[in-house]
Amino acid sequence: MDKLWYVITTYVGHEANVKEKLEARTESMGMENNIFRVIIPETVEVEIKDGVKKEKKKKMFPGYVFVEMIMSDEAWYAVRNTPGVTGFIGSSGKGAKPTPVPPQEIDRILVNMGISRVDIESELKVGDKVNVIDGPFKGMAGTIDTIDTENNRLMVLIDLFGQETPVEVELFQVSK
Repeated sequence: MDKLWYVITTYVGHEANVKEKLEARTESMGMENNIFRVIIPETVEVEIKDGVKKEKKKKMFPGYVFVEMIMSDEAWYAVRNTPGVTGFIGSSGKGAKPTPVPPQEIDRILVNMGISRVDIESELKVGDKVNVIDGPFKGMAGTIDTIDTENNRLMVLIDLFGQETPVEVELFQVSK
């Protein structure tokens, strides 16, 4: 089963409370192997008022919380029955499980927050085979040559015209 991202809905202004309750519930129910990260997408805006610079966090999607999880009956039950959760995006209701957020979409959101969908330290290493899923080399496969953890970039060796060519890609542009 894959770890995928799902979007849950909540009341606007209650996102932090839902995140806290879901994290506590995950721990108390022993769901750490099914529910991994819970985030509230935020950006930092710099505001200059009376010559003073202030950084202000602004929610990218008010009323929504993102959850990285392996969709199982138990995990689905734990999330949707967390106090403050009003539902899942991509679910028709009536007991239907939701559809996950496509990797390209979640990558764009996470990159804006300075987070990566893939945990570089534990999931990727030099020599791993990856598929390029975005950008000019989309649809090609290659082997990781170097990993730049600081900038979330990879140097991938791709077979171009019968020759192994190093190509630099963003982390969100590849899947394992």
